[in-house]
Amino acid sequence: MRYVSTRGQSPAVGFTDAVLGGLAPDGGLYVPETWPTFTKAELAAFAGRPYAEVAAAVLGRFAGDEVEPAELLRMCEEAYGTFSHKAVTPMTQIGPQTFILELFHGPSLAFKDVAMQILARLYDHFLGQQRRSQTILCATSGDTGGAAVEAFRGARNVRVVAMFPEGRISEVQRRFMTTAPEANIACLSVQGTFDDCQAILKDAFQDKALRQAVDLAAVNSINFARIAAQAVYYFTSAAALGAPDRPINFVVPSGNFGDAFAGFVAMKMGLPIKRIVVATNANDILARAFATGRYARGAVQATISPAMDIQSASNFERLYFECVQRDAVETTRAFEAFARTGAIDIPPAALAAMQQVFTGVAIGDDEAFKTIVSTLNETGELIDPHTAVAVAALSHAPLEGPTVVLSTAHPAKFAEDVLKASGAAPALPRGASSLADRPERFDRLPADPDTIKAYVRAFAES
Repeated sequence: MRYVSTRGQSPAVGFTDAVLGGLAPDGGLYVPETWPTFTKAELAAFAGRPYAEVAAAVLGRFAGDEVEPAELLRMCEEAYGTFSHKAVTPMTQIGPQTFILELFHGPSLAFKDVAMQILARLYDHFLGQQRRSQTILCATSGDTGGAAVEAFRGARNVRVVAMFPEGRISEVQRRFMTTAPEANIACLSVQGTFDDCQAILKDAFQDKALRQAVDLAAVNSINFARIAAQAVYYFTSAAALGAPDRPINFVVPSGNFGDAFAGFVAMKMGLPIKRIVVATNANDILARAFATGRYARGAVQATISPAMDIQSASNFERLYFECVQRDAVETTRAFEAFARTGAIDIPPAALAAMQQVFTGVAIGDDEAFKTIVSTLNETGELIDPHTAVAVAALSHAPLEGPTVVLSTAHPAKFAEDVLKASGAAPALPRGASSLADRPERFDRLPADPDTIKAYVRAFAES
């Protein structure tokens, strides 16, 4: 299996180099040269199988012969053995043909654990083979950083610098990063927005001298292995509801578009998906793009669903590339223009292709608050604000047939807002209950690329 850049100016690489490289040297994102597929019989056989086995089967299609099947299965069993629920991603029914897929049973109580736990093991495997070490620079809107710290803390061959926007994530989200005492972890409170953090990340990866000096790597959803790992729960949940004999709808709370794009990947691999509803908060760049054909950055607004407070969704470039029929020249033109002007007018044919799969819905804080209450009253389920955005989107985009709502975080990660909305105080699971008592360790820096790049270099060389 070979991987190409959406910008078309970097040579094709194998799975190992795509994972360890993260972002392509030309600034594009890696995608498979061709999409691997499953037959209907193979999809049906996923029903009832242990999650780790399905994960190994899906990831194996992307790894090709670069990882031995037995070794990949071992890594998956180890990764998903860290989850508190035996099903890893269990489903709960909340209405007729409507289910919540609980993606928050991992170590940091968020869906990012599903990908990050296996990614850490892939890194350990590949870096050990090559006898090298890397520095991971991570930009987080809340959950990616905590998941990365939990997955890589204490790693011998990896240092992690996690950037988060100051004052724009919850205390629990912050503490999952800043209470890690291991010397290979550094946390940066950046005085700006998540989009500022993401821009700094991209700037760092385009700095060839820095990349070479610290062997820079990325575990954000720009890393294709993250997307591949997230595609797994589309297969497991759909198979449990009767796929491939009937198509399934998915509703995805979305910020950086990685989770929703993982559904698109599952569909490209043969999973019959009827529709993917992309639910955003007031930061509605994706909802506007799918409705109007104009992908235009706005000012980032702080909301009660902070992991979605994003006005530049990195993975949209992968979808654009696919929907302009893999025209790398057009993709480069569009996203270089977006970097300069903050807007792209999606070509009509590409927009039509997107709209065949995706519907965008934007939900305000007031409606999300009300949805937390109504969901608790009607189903007995307490949900976090991000899941509430997705549940609320259902009333704006009626769907026929089995529908799975992705629940991306435990409500205790947003305890104050959940309590304010519902009057019910969500308790942290036992394994995370001591977070509030642990000392924090982080540095505060301005949203300046040169300052942060100097910090990364000094940390990597310390």
